[in-house]
Amino acid sequence: MKKRDFISLLDYSSDELKAMMKLAHEMKAKPDDYTDALRGQILGMIFQKNSTRTRLSFQAGIHQLGGTGFFLSSNDLQLARGETISDTANVLSRYVNAIMIRAMYHNDVEQLAKYASVPVINGLTDYNHPCQVMADMQTIQEKFGHNVEGLKLCYLGDSNNMTVSLICMCAHFGMNMSIVSPEKYALKDQDVIKTKALKIRGDMKLVFTDNVQEGVDGAHVIYTDTWTSMGMEGDRDQKLKDLDYYRVNKKVMGYADSDAIFMHCLPAHRGEEVSPDVIDGSQSVIFDEAENRMHAQKAIMYTLMKN
Repeated sequence: MKKRDFISLLDYSSDELKAMMKLAHEMKAKPDDYTDALRGQILGMIFQKNSTRTRLSFQAGIHQLGGTGFFLSSNDLQLARGETISDTANVLSRYVNAIMIRAMYHNDVEQLAKYASVPVINGLTDYNHPCQVMADMQTIQEKFGHNVEGLKLCYLGDSNNMTVSLICMCAHFGMNMSIVSPEKYALKDQDVIKTKALKIRGDMKLVFTDNVQEGVDGAHVIYTDTWTSMGMEGDRDQKLKDLDYYRVNKKVMGYADSDAIFMHCLPAHRGEEVSPDVIDGSQSVIFDEAENRMHAQKAIMYTLMKN
């Protein structure tokens, strides 16, 4: 059977992702049923960027499925000394049953998947973050029920890799979405990404705007991310000025549906992209999200690695 990678939600049909999500819910509800699901299998975990949730959720997840996870920082690998990605992929494929990589650049993940003979899982790149949005969908379904069609998600702030994956998630699962960003921080290639989303679901309502009230109005999910990405701290002060209007606070939450939830992929900077009273308030589900990284990724690993 041909191996499958998990690089982007665009590589999967809506039915495939929904089946994976159903499995994630089942694994969370009945973990004892899957303790031997991947017995004896090994996950190699490459980290070019530091991590809390990605490392622990994958390592705990493969352990709970009966397998073993090996952590490999960029300093542990010969990649740092000039070995090619193709050679690394071929060698690791002889030792492990799957590879997870948290990479600086999306092309590195694509190249690794091209040359590896085992499944490759995208743990994050500069372009997208597919594992995170699977955990996000699991959390949304826990709060609103498994049929989320017609619900609205609003993303505010600096458009980034999370924004790309959230658009794909909403398209596959039947949600609508608005992205609220100033022009300077709007999503690059948004027309291309919108075309891809509408190819998944032609009736999706996808709105790009710089008006907070317009974008948030009636939303069921309010989502934001840090304004200063790892390795980009040099522009922090300018971003704080430029994005001040787009901070999620109680006033912004007031424009949303009365049952709206607040989501953040973490790590968060309280007082910057979100006010403390929102992220620590009753509408926040950030720690459910963080936990669901493990459950969603267990479903992904099982789907790709099962014999």
